[in-house]
Amino acid sequence: MSVDQYMQEKFPNLKLRPPLFYNWSIGIRYELGVNYELENIHESHSYLEEVYKRASTLFKSIHSSNDDVYIVVDVNDFGEHKAYKRKLNIFSKYVKEKAILFKLQHHIIPNIFPEDDEEGTYSTHRFSLKCKVSDFNYSPMLKAICNQDMGVRPSIFHRIYFINVSKNTIFHIYDDRGCDLLANSLDAIRGNFEEYNEWILDYDRDEIDNIFKKSH
Repeated sequence: MSVDQYMQEKFPNLKLRPPLFYNWSIGIRYELGVNYELENIHESHSYLEEVYKRASTLFKSIHSSNDDVYIVVDVNDFGEHKAYKRKLNIFSKYVKEKAILFKLQHHIIPNIFPEDDEEGTYSTHRFSLKCKVSDFNYSPMLKAICNQDMGVRPSIFHRIYFINVSKNTIFHIYDDRGCDLLANSLDAIRGNFEEYNEWILDYDRDEIDNIFKKSH
């Protein structure tokens, strides 16, 4: 089953593009970055340390080592460069066994932000790799995603989604500010809602509370 087929079956009509939380009925939006102050940010800075801790904790709370996941990376082609033609090293840097890379899939789809591309000139290159959670080093990968706007290396600027086939969840860090956790059933993420309730983004807290109250 391809990632597109999986999405159609388990998350019908959900377009894999941010903001995921506002486009699906079951989800949680967590705050990763707190008490940000404009100053010299570095990897050991307390702000980023908290971001890393929350990102890693939330990832581990929903992903077991033996879970099957799709790691999906979207690379936009804006006509300025053809980065997608080079070997996408986002995967090779973090997978433990290079043989897994033979399963890497590449599809060209219409620009996932059509509102920014009225003439339909650009496209999105979607790379997906199905593997076990234990097949890749997720901790440094999560850090690199969180670093994207911080001027800290390593950084990953492309959108990355972790789609858990075993749990039917989607985990997406949009930047150091926060992340979305979606599911196709309330029970799949009820434990996360309860255990990490204090990390829920206050802006969306009422809506998230209502999502989980519906089942009672």
